[in-house]
Amino acid sequence: MNQTLANPFPAGMAGSDGSLPRIAVVCSAWHREIVHRARDALQAELQRHGVPPPQLAHHEVPGAFEIPLLAQRLARSGAFDAIVACGLVVDGGIYRHEFVAQAVIDGLMQVQLATGVPVFSAVLTPQAFHEHAEHRAFFTEHFEQKGVEVARACLGQLAALRRAAA
Repeated sequence: MNQTLANPFPAGMAGSDGSLPRIAVVCSAWHREIVHRARDALQAELQRHGVPPPQLAHHEVPGAFEIPLLAQRLARSGAFDAIVACGLVVDGGIYRHEFVAQAVIDGLMQVQLATGVPVFSAVLTPQAFHEHAEHRAFFTEHFEQKGVEVARACLGQLAALRRAAA
């Protein structure tokens, strides 16, 4: 997801039928104020590349663990060309975060392989996150960058899949 594509669709975003990609964005509500920074940066970057906000469908689930099931339902609906997940899994001091993070990533990979709909993750698990202003500020900025990166990865993959289908 760390690709830096200047413009993966230099000839325009529309497919051969003139349609723009439909993208579902699934965000966890846990630490919403930070997670939504990725969502907002994703939307801004997609718009910068020709995908207007109406092409995105925003969804929210309680936590990161719940993201894969909704991603699966959305992918199976046939209504979306891609799914983007945004969430924050924090270390609560009991090692549970490692299991949650792994389950989410494994679940998202299974969704894309089973459905053929690309699924992207901006679900992050910081090594150390504490509820104080300095960490909140750092991770808020970090999530903005990850939103841009996941948008570029999504556009790049959609372009690669279109080329492969041609």
